[in-house]
Amino acid sequence: MSLAYAGALLVSIGGMVVLDHRHRLFFFADARRAAVVLAAGVAFLAAWDLVGVAIGIFFRGTTPFMTGLLLAPEFPVEELGFLTLLCYLTMNLYVAFSRWLAGRDRERGGAPAEAGR
Repeated sequence: MSLAYAGALLVSIGGMVVLDHRHRLFFFADARRAAVVLAAGVAFLAAWDLVGVAIGIFFRGTTPFMTGLLLAPEFPVEELGFLTLLCYLTMNLYVAFSRWLAGRDRERGGAPAEAGR
């Protein structure tokens, strides 16, 4: 049993938290809304994965870097960490890019884009 992959996921999620805090992107802009969006995204992607496993499309890879703990057949515990990282990264990028577009539009004197709070 190895915690290398789980540890790498936690470090990466920690990096997302630092960026979020520094720029008030997602949780640090509106924690309640962020929690709902993140939970919905992780739940959707986990359901997607479970359907893929059920129909034989997705399989758990064998690697010495994972804990070996499964939440369901072919669904390792690290998958929830990965899905959390994926959703958190996506929302941080979405808000940052929206703000960048809004700033660019203001500089050009055009109609402002949705800035994402």
